[in-house]
Amino acid sequence: MSSQSPIEPRNDDLDEPLAELLSPYTVARDDHRNAPGFVVRPDEVQDVLFTLRDEAGFDHCSNVTAQEYEDRFESIYHLKKYADPTAEVSVIVPTPRDDPVSQSAEPVYRTADWHEREAYDLVGIEYEDHPDLRRILLPETWQGHPMGLEYNQEKPQIVTLEAHANPLEDDQHDAGSDTMFLNIGPHHPATHGVLHIETVLDGEQVAAVDPDPGYLHRCEEQLCQQGTYRHEIMPYPDRWDYLGGQILNEWAYARTAEELADLDVPEYAQLIRTMSGELSRILAHMLAIGTFALDVYGEFTATFMYALRDREIVQGILEDLTGQRLMFNYLRLGGVAWDLPEPRAAFFTKIRDFLNELPHKLDEYHDLLTTNEIFQLRCVDTGVLDAETAKQYGCTGPVARASGVDYDLRRDDPYGYYPELDWDVVTAEEGDNYARVLCRLQEIEQSARIIDQCVDLLEDWPTDDREIQSNVPRTLRPDDAELYRAVEGAKGELGIYIRSDGTDTPARFKIRSPCFANLHALEEMAVGEYVPDLIASLASLDIVLGEVDR
Repeated sequence: MSSQSPIEPRNDDLDEPLAELLSPYTVARDDHRNAPGFVVRPDEVQDVLFTLRDEAGFDHCSNVTAQEYEDRFESIYHLKKYADPTAEVSVIVPTPRDDPVSQSAEPVYRTADWHEREAYDLVGIEYEDHPDLRRILLPETWQGHPMGLEYNQEKPQIVTLEAHANPLEDDQHDAGSDTMFLNIGPHHPATHGVLHIETVLDGEQVAAVDPDPGYLHRCEEQLCQQGTYRHEIMPYPDRWDYLGGQILNEWAYARTAEELADLDVPEYAQLIRTMSGELSRILAHMLAIGTFALDVYGEFTATFMYALRDREIVQGILEDLTGQRLMFNYLRLGGVAWDLPEPRAAFFTKIRDFLNELPHKLDEYHDLLTTNEIFQLRCVDTGVLDAETAKQYGCTGPVARASGVDYDLRRDDPYGYYPELDWDVVTAEEGDNYARVLCRLQEIEQSARIIDQCVDLLEDWPTDDREIQSNVPRTLRPDDAELYRAVEGAKGELGIYIRSDGTDTPARFKIRSPCFANLHALEEMAVGEYVPDLIASLASLDIVLGEVDR
């Protein structure tokens, strides 16, 4: 509900039917760059969302953005269809500053539970009928809402001691059961970072799981809101998924900002982005497979070290390309920072040597993992997540595809050079821990196919047509607009919402983390199983806390 002039929605075929469908609820229109936007009353949120889900097919609540203006608060529900993510709609819910309360979307989309808790925690909007409205990234004793306009960052926090309620609720404890409360983490190698999991056990089985993130919160959204579009924001995305998804993180910001500022990207630069992005995906999946083996049955000497060995080769290729080993900072708005390293032939040979050896190495992983009897006993039929539940939680990436959700933004919302290449989306139907590992192994094969085709094209690319950046103004000041755009990150849909206001910094910068949504589904996968199965399920999600806590 910003002051910009109406912007043509991306999917014109949706506009008129949706306007008619939502006419009983719509109080204003506020079309965003990517989607038609409908402003609705805060007491009719559930009616609107049920209508869009059940009658129009919008079954994917991909993100919830909360923000504060001088005269109101605002929640934005970014909705898509798993079958066609180019069909998008924004539901905008303004609430008055003196009473920022609106209906919760959780009865419609389960994923809204965590998204709305984050909005309450950081911005201060409250949601009626929310099942568990409490802070999620900050301690319960925190005073104020850090992304609100009136928050005083200079004011010291006074954290008082408080009595903790008994976590054994009535529905989890009775005279005939043997229950106990178990803390897993936050300082434990099996938690993949500083994650605290509050677990209730009934005998040896898991009765309840409550993931407690927030121990690593680093104010990435606020940092991006203070940085300029052209130069100062791009280094930050590397730090979200810092263990493999760096190039893909940069691409998420680049895609959003480039569309917001109407910037072109040369075809040659798109090809380099595609190649380096898939190398980054292999980095992430190699680490996911190695750490999974380590978590599930302590496999350090073979699988974990093999994965690090092969990951190190990819790391070396990306170091040759970007000059960095961890925070690559290689993409630029309008293209990439520089061309491929010289001599080009030696660089291509290094890539091809890796690709030629990869099939044999993947066979080794299958020997060590997928055909291993112990591994199968630990993974087959454990941590099961069915397709409909995965959609309700907004799961994406290998987690969703292993549950039969055929959703991949590289194909379904094309960008980069992907539409010109031959590759397949990997899916499975079982939805268990075994299927998620198998999907990642098979996705490495598909990434290798993509990289191989990119190298072929780059080798033959005419010397005079190697344009690495378009002509980007030194200072970018996009007009007033709002846009949500996403890429297929290593963990799933990595999206960015930006509201521009004519200045050289974003008025609002919101990060949609696939790890955040995927982690929310852990309880569905773990309840009723044993503690070792819980650890395996957590490992199969391949979360990075730098992206969960942002």
